[in-house]
Amino acid sequence: MKLLRNVAALTIGAVNAAFTVAFLLTAYSPYIQPVEHPLRSCLGLAFPIFLIANICFLFFWLIIRHYKLALLPLAGMLLAYPQIRSYMPVNFHTDHLPEESLKILSYNIMGFDGCTKKDGKNPILTYLQESGADILCLQEYATSNSKQHLTQKDIDHALKDYPYHRIDKLGNSQATTNRIACYSKYPILSTRKLDYKSNYNGSVVYELKIGKDTLTLINNHLESNKLTKEDKVVYEDMLASPQRDKVESGARLLLGKLAEASALRAPQADAIAQAVEQSKYSTVIVCGDFNDTPISYTHRVASQGLNDAFTQSGQGLGISYNQNKFYFRIDHILTSKNLQTYNCTVDKSIKDSDHYPIWCYFTFKEK
Repeated sequence: MKLLRNVAALTIGAVNAAFTVAFLLTAYSPYIQPVEHPLRSCLGLAFPIFLIANICFLFFWLIIRHYKLALLPLAGMLLAYPQIRSYMPVNFHTDHLPEESLKILSYNIMGFDGCTKKDGKNPILTYLQESGADILCLQEYATSNSKQHLTQKDIDHALKDYPYHRIDKLGNSQATTNRIACYSKYPILSTRKLDYKSNYNGSVVYELKIGKDTLTLINNHLESNKLTKEDKVVYEDMLASPQRDKVESGARLLLGKLAEASALRAPQADAIAQAVEQSKYSTVIVCGDFNDTPISYTHRVASQGLNDAFTQSGQGLGISYNQNKFYFRIDHILTSKNLQTYNCTVDKSIKDSDHYPIWCYFTFKEK
């Protein structure tokens, strides 16, 4: 009987070892160059799955009191602690913000939900108007020429507390929502687009004057994963009825598109990192819709030398995409190390876009 128990423990231990290795591969997949290895670069999407598996193994070994084998999943999680903290931070929000704190909000507004009006108002515009943010960074910005829908004049009137704004068209597409905007209570000194190829997406660099400080702000809408409505139905169907043939065919389809998009985002992330490095000013904020998770090449490269505001002051998973059961945080705020962030929040109080807004307060650290 003892021999059988030992054989069973060793067998389960071997399976655990395989899962721990797979977990570490997903955790460190952001170091894989997507252009050269597009499929492998998507391993980070499976990070939460293998994290949960290793937690289950840890509790299993502790329950049966096999403490030596419990060290295996524990070691894996310790080696991936930075990634775990980035993916699912635990922080406490403060009720007493410094008086000099400023609020920045980033939001993919999905063309103001088609520029629709409900009782003469647009819920997304009302949310922005009442947000109390000092800086608004908006992606998929759009307006209408019809008075029955949301016009630029409507937006200017609602956001009259923001005397400075810039609106830029991205890419080469004739689509109506491939614009990006920044509304600010502080002067925008300059604006320029980052030089990288994309039909629909892009990044804009602003220089803002805030008191005695000048801030470099980079607002981003990086390459989307190009999943059609039909692709998303395939994904939901896989989750609802995970039959082997359905999962295999669906996974091939989805991974192919995700890998292609990952390869397109890589040079975009490189361009952001270069812009941060070449900034004339030490104070930098990078934000927007990255279309990629915290465990990705895009996030790792774009955040080089910066802090992730959600990791520093947010709580939980911070899932920012709210449709089709894609449970990921793909909207981010990154800040230079001379800024202190507070209460970073993915705000689920509004669901009129396919993204939730992400916002945080920040202050300048004493020099």
